[in-house]
Amino acid sequence: MACVIRCSRGQKICCAVTTIVIILLLVTLVVLFLTVFKPKDPIIIIQPVKLERLDSVFFPVIELNVTLGIVATVKNRNHGSFTYQDSTASVNYRGNLVGEAPINGDTVPDHGELNVRTSLTLQVDELLKNKNFLDDFNSGVVNLTSSNTLQGEVKILKLFKKEATSLSNCDISVFIKNKTINSTCQNTLKF
Repeated sequence: MACVIRCSRGQKICCAVTTIVIILLLVTLVVLFLTVFKPKDPIIIIQPVKLERLDSVFFPVIELNVTLGIVATVKNRNHGSFTYQDSTASVNYRGNLVGEAPINGDTVPDHGELNVRTSLTLQVDELLKNKNFLDDFNSGVVNLTSSNTLQGEVKILKLFKKEATSLSNCDISVFIKNKTINSTCQNTLKF
């Protein structure tokens, strides 16, 4: 037995309007997620560095370690907050590891800034082992590279959660004569 459902003209118009509204809503959401809510890379600005500690041992082996206080401002340009876990930033000189800085987990609010404070222990004895260090030091500029990876989660509109990784690579130039530091960082956010 076949059952035929008969719709009135008003029901057909209501279904058509509802379908059009749903399609427009979906298109609007897709456009928003591809433009306004599209993830943007964070901006990291390294503030002036201060000397926190200087340790030296001359016997039985010469060791010299310097601890620098670093404040980095992280600017989140996204419509979602980024919560990241504890991590470590590594500092290299001509491909050799010369220091590490712990980074404590925190949350960067949407369209907000966060000052990340850390201490970098620079192992000067490792720098001195490199045959190019004295030439660089005498020229007045020592170039270092820094890299770190922050694993975390992005919350968009406090509704959607997505795993994310923030990668940061910085070129750091230490100017010996005027005791200043210049850094240029490239940051990416991957989902």
